[in-house]
Amino acid sequence: MLNTNLGLSIDTLKQYTINMIDQCDRILDLSVKCMLNQDIEGCKKVIKQDDKIDELREYIRDRSIELLALKQPMAKDLRYIYALGSIAIELERIGDYAVNIAEESIKIGQDKYIKDLIDIPKMYEECKKMILGVKESLENEDEDLAREIALNDDNVDSLYDRVQEDCLKIMNDNPQTINQGVNLLFIGRYLERIGDHTTNICEKIIFAIKGEMIEIG
Repeated sequence: MLNTNLGLSIDTLKQYTINMIDQCDRILDLSVKCMLNQDIEGCKKVIKQDDKIDELREYIRDRSIELLALKQPMAKDLRYIYALGSIAIELERIGDYAVNIAEESIKIGQDKYIKDLIDIPKMYEECKKMILGVKESLENEDEDLAREIALNDDNVDSLYDRVQEDCLKIMNDNPQTINQGVNLLFIGRYLERIGDHTTNICEKIIFAIKGEMIEIG
């Protein structure tokens, strides 16, 4: 059984981490929506919203240190505190990549897209599914769901390969498209990295629950 005070403290830390997941989900939604609509002002709002995620990361880091120092937790409590602090780092990077997508969209501006955006939105949908999945997995301490969600990263990687192939072909056939092609390649890369960081979160959830250090994918 958890020490009551420590349990309450870990539950609070867990809730802040879940709130951070929600923030990442929202900022990614906004970033991709603004990219697809070529909403430059919306992209600028995305950049400003990242401060909220950074603040949550700092709060979770500071509270994790306090719990470790003052409560001296053992076994699962120790793992859980460590995992939540590590998850916050991964979430901060997801927020950063959402900002990066907005920044690339600002560079593209109102120029007509050099290709139909088919695979990039699909990458976003897969990433969103993964982010919502890790939230559910953390809330319910569902180790099996964490493993299942991590495997979805293969879908993100496959879609990114198609984005690369399409963009490189267009850039090769028409050198005038190179600048935007590079922007789109970066956007695809950032979504691919979001998938990677979400997979890392799955691994940390499994560690918190089972004490098992694994690498998925």
